[in-house]
Amino acid sequence: MPLLKEDIYTIKDIYALPDGERAELIDGKIYDMAPPSATHQRILIALSTAIYNYIDNNNGSCSVYIAPFAVFLNEDDKNYVEPDISVICNPDKLDDKGCNGAPDWVIEIVSPSSQRMDYMIKLFKYRTAGVREYWIVDSLKNRITVYNFEEDTMQEYTFSEDIPAGTYQGKLTINLSNIQN
Repeated sequence: MPLLKEDIYTIKDIYALPDGERAELIDGKIYDMAPPSATHQRILIALSTAIYNYIDNNNGSCSVYIAPFAVFLNEDDKNYVEPDISVICNPDKLDDKGCNGAPDWVIEIVSPSSQRMDYMIKLFKYRTAGVREYWIVDSLKNRITVYNFEEDTMQEYTFSEDIPAGTYQGKLTINLSNIQN
């Protein structure tokens, strides 16, 4: 008896989704995305503002993008993600469609429906695609997990601790103690 063939989707399928429907594509598999919560949005604004202000105040060359922002991780049509926050330091990776290749720094804010995706699937995908730094922000656990793939380290912080951004050699630290659930 032959094995059933699993459908392989492409970026064309992502662009064919109905208006307002969001999904990501990893290795040809589509993952639906739920709308973000109010807490998710507060964290997103706090983090992206802190990063943007740091870059702006220091005349930095990196750019900050928040979801929905297209990231084409591999040079194929089977991988498309929308990280909550993407920091891209190489302007050659950017065009009108989004980022072609791995951002330098990616932050994902966990929701109940995205735990497996953020902690497992995206962790592996970002690491193998060449992302330098990956933060997983989990408000339910009051925890930020920071992966520095260049140094092969992983550290955990609480929202009340100062979290150093490896992308900026620790010159930028972020504290989320003012975020209310």
